[in-house]
Amino acid sequence: MKIAVLGGSFNPIHIGHLALADEVIGLGYDRVLFVPAAQAPHKEMAFPLSAEERVKMVSLAVEDNPSFEVESCEIERGGTSYTWDTICHLEKKYAGVLEGKIGLVIGRDQFATFHLWKNARELSEKCTLILGERPVQKEDERFSNRAKGDYAAYSENAGGKFDAKDEPLFKDAVFLSNELLAVSSTEIRARAAGKLPFRYLVPEKVFKYIVDGNIYGK
Repeated sequence: MKIAVLGGSFNPIHIGHLALADEVIGLGYDRVLFVPAAQAPHKEMAFPLSAEERVKMVSLAVEDNPSFEVESCEIERGGTSYTWDTICHLEKKYAGVLEGKIGLVIGRDQFATFHLWKNARELSEKCTLILGERPVQKEDERFSNRAKGDYAAYSENAGGKFDAKDEPLFKDAVFLSNELLAVSSTEIRARAAGKLPFRYLVPEKVFKYIVDGNIYGK
């Protein structure tokens, strides 16, 4: 079985995440594992939701697609979530059925800071890196996550000068030409908090969960 991993805060998960995962299935992967982070090492979440709420939304989003699955190992592990630890865990979990390297999906907003990840060089060798595009949007800072530590020194694309194709860690990466959907978790949080329409930016079951629980209006 060929497996790919798509990690994130998923606060909330939206159609952009699902469309990206679908592109990865199109590369020949049998399963995309959605891995909600317990605590990302590079950012502080705006509107931090409990792990249970974020996992629930991901579960609702993927439950009708047999190629998608929630992997909660980072939540169960607790503390700071490192992709290296997750990949090592999954290699053991799927030993005997895993075909080839695990695919690791990385969004454009993470390209310039990938070298700061734990064991980045080893990770680039252990996995097949799959680089996905995402639109650059101006977002309301009140609802945006905040970079921390060394990550705060890097803006997206390192000030517009970073070219992923020049990064040695990406020399064997797969560059996706995925559809750019102008949607982000930040935008959805802002719209939900402001009682603005967002119904078609997330799966229907996720929309209902957010509205019924007033998730971002508390």
